Amino acid sequence: MISRKSTDAPRRTRMAAWAAAVALAAGSLGVAAPAVADDAATAPLTNLAHLDFLMDTVSPSEVAGHTTYRLDEEPDLTMPWTYADARPGGTFERVGGGGPPDPVTGHWGQGAYNADDISRAAVVYLRHWQLTDDATSRQTAYELLRSLAYLQTADGPNAGNVVLWMQPDGELNPSAEPVELPDPSDSGPSYWLARTLWAFGEGYAAFAADGADPAFTAFLGERMSLARDAVDRQVLTRYGEFGTADGMRVPLWLIVDGADASAEAVLGLTAYVEAAPDDSAAADSLAKLAEGIALMSAGDVGEWPYGAILPWAQSRSMWHAWGSQMPAALAEASEVLGDGSLLEPAVLDSSSFTPTLLTAGGPDNGWFPTPADRVQIAYGADSRVQSLVAVADATGSTGFADMAAIQAAWFFGANRADEAMYDPATGVTYDGIQPDGTINRNSGAESTIHGLLTMLALDARPELAERATGVAGIVSVRGLTTLEAEHAASTTGTVVAPESAWTGESLYSGSTLVLERGDTATFDLGVDGVDRWVEPVAWIPDDGAARSIWSSDRTGVGALDGRGEPQGISPVPGVLLPRVLQGVVDDSESALTARVVKDEVTLDALLVRPVVSSLQLAGEGGATELVHSSARSPQAVTVGFDGQASTARVYGPDGDLRAEVQLSGMATVHLSTGGFAVVSTDVAD
Repeated sequence: MISRKSTDAPRRTRMAAWAAAVALAAGSLGVAAPAVADDAATAPLTNLAHLDFLMDTVSPSEVAGHTTYRLDEEPDLTMPWTYADARPGGTFERVGGGGPPDPVTGHWGQGAYNADDISRAAVVYLRHWQLTDDATSRQTAYELLRSLAYLQTADGPNAGNVVLWMQPDGELNPSAEPVELPDPSDSGPSYWLARTLWAFGEGYAAFAADGADPAFTAFLGERMSLARDAVDRQVLTRYGEFGTADGMRVPLWLIVDGADASAEAVLGLTAYVEAAPDDSAAADSLAKLAEGIALMSAGDVGEWPYGAILPWAQSRSMWHAWGSQMPAALAEASEVLGDGSLLEPAVLDSSSFTPTLLTAGGPDNGWFPTPADRVQIAYGADSRVQSLVAVADATGSTGFADMAAIQAAWFFGANRADEAMYDPATGVTYDGIQPDGTINRNSGAESTIHGLLTMLALDARPELAERATGVAGIVSVRGLTTLEAEHAASTTGTVVAPESAWTGESLYSGSTLVLERGDTATFDLGVDGVDRWVEPVAWIPDDGAARSIWSSDRTGVGALDGRGEPQGISPVPGVLLPRVLQGVVDDSESALTARVVKDEVTLDALLVRPVVSSLQLAGEGGATELVHSSARSPQAVTVGFDGQASTARVYGPDGDLRAEVQLSGMATVHLSTGGFAVVSTDVAD
C-alpha cells in the first residue's frame, strides 16, 4: 500500500509561498524579470532574456508516430538551440551539435534542438509562470511541452520513448553523430525519457492547478502516462532484482542504471502524483524509482563517498555533480509518498558529502574516485542547490538552507575563477570553469537553464538570495586534496602510465605507482595544523590479495588489505577505490610511508582530508564560514571572524540545530561526529 498526501501537499504550498515572496520583492505579480527595477537590491534575479534568445520555431513535416497537441491548427513548434557560442561585443551565435552543419542541407551531426533542453527549458518557464503569474512564460511553457510531445514516439514498440535530436528544418535525427545510446535514440530508456517525465509531470501539475485549459491538461496526462508506461515495461519489470558492482549491492531497476536519470524522472512523477493522487500506477512507479535511488547511498562521514548517493549502479567509484539531484528527488518523494525512509539518504548526502564537496572546492564534474575532472558547470552547481533546498524544505533545517546559499554563491563569484558565472542583467550563464579558473564564456541552453533554475529558487527565498549574492568570493578553503602517487618524495617502486585513464567505470587521475612486495614509498603531506585522514586510492584486481603497512613520522597509521570483490555488473573486473587508514596523521607530522608486505599494490593517488574542514566566503553582504567534522569524537573548533560579531549555528549530522551562539570575534564551538556549523556576519567591514 502506497500512502499519498492530499492535494495541499508541500510542493503546492511552496509554490504559493514562492509567488508571495516574488510579489513582495518585485512589487507586483506578473513583473517581467528583465525589467529595470527601481531598487536593484530587491529586483528578481531571474532574467529569461538569454533563454528567450535561444528559442526558435520550426514546422516539421508529417512523420509516422510523431504528433502533438493541435498540430494541424498550430503547426509551429518552439524549442531552444542547443549551444550559443560567444562572439565579440558580448553577443552570441546560436549553433547546433556535432557540427559544422552540412553546407547543402544545413543539418548538424546531432541537430539544432534536443529533447533534454526542451524538457528542462519547459521546467524553467513553468516555474517562472507559477512564481510570477507571467502570461508569457505560461505560453512559452505550453509551446515547449507541445514540442517535447512531438519528439515522443506515440505508438509502436517504442511508444513513450523519445527521439533526442531535431534538425533546424524540423527533421528528426534519431541516430546522431557522434552516436548516442540508445541508438536510435527512441529505442530504449534514456536520460531524455527521464527528463521528459520531469517536464510532463511539472507541466501537468501547473496546468491542472491553473484550470484554464482542461483539454491540454488531459493531453499532458496522456503523454505522461505514455512515458511512464515506457519506464514500467523497459525498466521496472526488474523491480526487486539486485546485482553486484565490485562487491556493492545495487538495484537493477533504475533508468539506464542511473540514480541521476531516475531522480529527474522522480521530480516529474512527484509533481504529477501530487496533482493526480488517484493515479495509483504513477504512484507505484514513483515509489519504485525512489526506492532504487535511495539504495544507491554509499559510505558515511568516515568513508568514501562520504554518504553521497552514487549516480550509476555500474560503478561504486564514480560521483559527478551534474545531474546530482538524487537528494532533491528523494526529499520530494518522501513528502508526496509519506515515506520518511526516503529522506534519510538525502539527509546523509546533504550533511556529510555536501560539506566535504564544498570544502574541497565545489561542484566538480567528476570524482572518479579522486576529483579527476575538476571542470565545474552550472548543471552541477544547480543540482547541488536544488538538492539542498529540497532537503531543507523537507526537514525544516536552516543548516541545509545555509549550505544552499553557500553553493548558490558559485553563480556570483564564489568559485575558483573569482568571477560571476551568471549575469542578472542579461540572463547569461557561462558554460563552465576550467580547473585553472579559466571561464568558458559560451552560454548554451543547458547552462542557461540551470542558472535560471537556481535563480528561481533564490527569488522564491529572498533571505537565501540575499546571502548568496552577498558572499561572492572565496577567502579560504581547507578540505579534501589529492596527492598524486607518482609524486612520492621517495620510492623503490615504479611509475607506470596506464594505457587509458578511463577504466570503464572510473578514471585514473594521473600515472600510477606500482609497489611490489618489499617496496616502499614515502609521501610528503606537509604540515597543515590539523589532523588528517589519508585514503590511498588503489587499483584492486578482482582476484587481489595485496597487503600494505602505512606509518607516519612516529606512529603506525594502519594496514590496507587489497582484497578483490566480485565484478558483477561493473564494466570491468577490478575496481579503483579509496580505502581509509585506521588512524589519522597528526597535524605536526608530514611524512607518510607505505610498505608492501604481500603481492603488488598499484596506487593512483592519496586523498588527504582534514579531520575538520572549512570554507570561508565574503562579500558586500558580510562573511560566511562553513566548518565540518569527520572526527570520530566531538571536536572543539575555533570559528568566527577577528574583530567582527557573528552568529554561529551548530548542527548535528542529521541537520538538527544543536546550538545558536552569538560571537564577538573568534570563539570555540563543539561539533559532533559528522556535524557542521555555519557562521555568518550581518555586514562586511
